[in-house]
Amino acid sequence: MRIAVASKSGTEVDQHFGHAEKFHIYEIGESCASPTKVSEVPVVKFCSADPDHVFSHSRMAGILAVLDGCALMVTAQIGDYPRQELEKAGILHLSASGPIEEAICSALHADNHCHCRSSGCSS
Repeated sequence: MRIAVASKSGTEVDQHFGHAEKFHIYEIGESCASPTKVSEVPVVKFCSADPDHVFSHSRMAGILAVLDGCALMVTAQIGDYPRQELEKAGILHLSASGPIEEAICSALHADNHCHCRSSGCSS
């Protein structure tokens, strides 16, 4: 499974979807043990500095294009409309915080998407 993570630091799930200028892409196998980072993909930040910004279809389309192949998006926060657009594209969203690898595993377990009994998974 490919998982996209919004992270400013590159080590923690610490960013709102709309503020991300890149997403960290991880791969995780059936056992849910130790996600492996496979790439970082730059994106045009979804949110503008304007608090009343309108939804940008072109920015969202660009983000969805780079997330092609991802089944899951993990962020600190996300707005309703981007979450709906991810769902339409077949990408599940889970909120999390903390170190990326731990947050991925915890988010998968909390949402019953991981059924492993692997020693590599702390949940």
